[in-house]
Amino acid sequence: MGIKFKIIISAIIIVVLLAGLTISYFLFSDIESKETKEIKESCNVEVERFMGRKIFIIRPKEEVEEEKKILYFHGGSYMAEMSSYHWEFIENLVLDTKMTVIIPDYPLTPKYTYKDVFKMVKPLYKEIIEEVKPENLILMGDSAGGGLSLALIEEMSEENYELPGKTILISPWLDVRLGNEKIDEVQKKDKELNKETLKLAGIAYAGGEENSSNFLVSPIEGDISKIKNLTIFTGTNDILNPDVHKLDEKAIEQGTNIEIKEYEGAGHIWIINKKGDKNIIEKAYQDLINETKGDSHFLSQGRNLLNEK
Repeated sequence: MGIKFKIIISAIIIVVLLAGLTISYFLFSDIESKETKEIKESCNVEVERFMGRKIFIIRPKEEVEEEKKILYFHGGSYMAEMSSYHWEFIENLVLDTKMTVIIPDYPLTPKYTYKDVFKMVKPLYKEIIEEVKPENLILMGDSAGGGLSLALIEEMSEENYELPGKTILISPWLDVRLGNEKIDEVQKKDKELNKETLKLAGIAYAGGEENSSNFLVSPIEGDISKIKNLTIFTGTNDILNPDVHKLDEKAIEQGTNIEIKEYEGAGHIWIINKKGDKNIIEKAYQDLINETKGDSHFLSQGRNLLNEK
């Protein structure tokens, strides 16, 4: 056996072992988010437990908007924990709105499915809505967390439960099947997401392809007729963008209204990961803060979102 052949065999074995370890990590590990050092320095961070999972409660250290709260669901294809850019975005959100942000560290796939997620988030939502007046609660989420947010209020509306005063979605994943024929064209411009890889994550979250059409998994299938004050931030270079327009068409059919804030040339969750044109990032972020606060003008108070920390 030659030296080159031995090297190739050794390399293959290492790759297989690493792949096996990675798969085992996602299948059997309870992946949890952990707050960054930076957000603990600038904000008050509390960590509570709800049904065995972490709940992060982030408040500004000084002036606090006492009444309004934000319930935030992070993205990550239902597989990944809060990233560093998520934490930086939350830090900016807290400091610029003066609001308390509540972040559930919900169960992640492939170890868990949507059923496990909703066993946690439904009672959590009901507990929060009993403490915070519905009109003072803002539900917000990005990507997979945006899809989860919409599915949650669709489920709550089916149960005739009180809905949040406002819902804001950033690049939401509305249909895990990704069957919209317009997606393939947008895929040529999307530098963040891959349709086929994302579909696999969606099947895992659904607990099987046969569950992918359930509105709790693909909220584009849900009833949105009772949902009011829904705003969606989306970029034209995001493969999830076509389904936002499909949802808008459905809203019109069901006699309700969605406010869509669309940004030409923006990619997936560009407001959060800060990838792309700086002017588009800053404009969208200011619009997001305006929408959250209900202000007509946004005052950055001397801070620039794009400044490196």
